[in-house]
Amino acid sequence: MILLDADPQVRGIASQPFWLHRHDGERVRRHAPDFFVRLADGRGRVVDVRAADRVDDAAAEAFETTERACRSVDWEFGRVGAVDPVLMGNMRWLSRYRRRRCLRRDVAERLLEGFREPAPLRPVALSVGDPLLVLPVLFHLLWSGFLVTDVTSRLLGSDSVVHTEARGRSWDG
Repeated sequence: MILLDADPQVRGIASQPFWLHRHDGERVRRHAPDFFVRLADGRGRVVDVRAADRVDDAAAEAFETTERACRSVDWEFGRVGAVDPVLMGNMRWLSRYRRRRCLRRDVAERLLEGFREPAPLRPVALSVGDPLLVLPVLFHLLWSGFLVTDVTSRLLGSDSVVHTEARGRSWDG
């Protein structure tokens, strides 16, 4: 859910949005996909979450049926397995700063200026002001995509290299 929430193309998420029922020749089977996602361009995406080692024959059949149903209405379908623990640790941390209350525009402008060129997180943050005031704004900008850093290979830290990169979101987005 955190990764869907962080995706700038996702405009809406519904958890277990509907049931699919089908008769397999012997009995009625049903499946509730984990998420329905509305994308910025209006497309729909259905997402099931299950680690590969937990997909038995019944689950595989349910996912195949869900994929066929999605195709019939021009929706995308995807199954997501286990997510890398480093990525999830970083995204859980940043998700705490997703709310607009973490955005102070004056501090954000100074951070964006400070990270025009790639630089370590801590020195730039300290140059902008009190870390208690600056870091929530910095983490909000990372969550929002105005600032970027590698969140996949190591945990976010003082020496993480950060730089600017707007992903098409506005301050009001």
